[in-house]
Amino acid sequence: MTRSEHYASSAHFLGVVASSVAQARSLEELVRPLLELLQTVTGLESTYLTTIDEASGVQHILFARNTHRLEIPEGLSVPWEATLCKRALEEGRPYTDDVANCWPDSGPARELGIATYASTPVRTGDGELYGTLCAASDERKPLADGAEQVLVMFSRLISEQIERERLVQALQNANDTLAVSALTDATTHLPNRRALMSEMNRRLDTTRANGQALLIAFIDLDHFKAINDQYGHDVGDRFLAAIAGRLQGALREGDFACRLGGDEFVVLASPRREDAQNMARLLRDRLQQATTGHFGLDGRGIDYAGPSIGVVVAEQDDVDPDLLLSQADAAMYAAKRARKEAMRQH
Repeated sequence: MTRSEHYASSAHFLGVVASSVAQARSLEELVRPLLELLQTVTGLESTYLTTIDEASGVQHILFARNTHRLEIPEGLSVPWEATLCKRALEEGRPYTDDVANCWPDSGPARELGIATYASTPVRTGDGELYGTLCAASDERKPLADGAEQVLVMFSRLISEQIERERLVQALQNANDTLAVSALTDATTHLPNRRALMSEMNRRLDTTRANGQALLIAFIDLDHFKAINDQYGHDVGDRFLAAIAGRLQGALREGDFACRLGGDEFVVLASPRREDAQNMARLLRDRLQQATTGHFGLDGRGIDYAGPSIGVVVAEQDDVDPDLLLSQADAAMYAAKRARKEAMRQH
């Protein structure tokens, strides 16, 4: 090969590598073309990327490319202790064309018929052993000049892609957590007001088509301030969380509970329209019973007389959610006044 042909070949090789890196949207999209290039560079017809689970003692063939008699099965898992990769790492031997004599005790190598083998470790940014990048043949073959350097370079490219994917996943997880946090009350872990308004809109959009009505139960914790004043805000927060747990335990399939804010909670239910009025009474009674009685809060007992609850029925799907909440709030205050009047009469 003339010097100009060598430069042209090198430029083409680097161009393919650069294109593979630039276009890869996943580890697989990067590795597949690199395995093809690795066959050309090493002169070995089987190339593959493995992952290693040292804790479980297993090596797994993640991606493989085979173009001759030797078949390295993609998806194969073998005991890590018996592999050529482990021996090559321990001995610092990246290549041999005499596997049978070099590592005669490797069962997987015998079973697969590997005669020539080259590999390099793939490590993540923190030095953790992710796996190995390998090339093999069932014939004894010399390794082409520069092949070891290419193996190392490809290993680094794969490592960088793994780190990118881990970063993207970490960012996605963080984004999911933030999205959940934005819709969740930190004290009770119930959905918050923002989640409630979204859920009310969704249900109002579907009530007509489903032949359903929407029930809105507005719950106000009477005398909650007295609990805070007497026992402190930590106990008050635990009481709110306990109320949330009682509400969740009282829900039926399809019901929705949230903390509106302060000492106010809202429960939604979507019964059939013909059952709405009766189900509204049953819902109020069920929630009242669930949230009344003795609460044990880390060794401190509170006997609670229960909240005031107002329930309204929305049978139309064009009602404004804020208006419905106001109506439920008014129904709750009517229930509160009735409770106070009943107590005065006693």
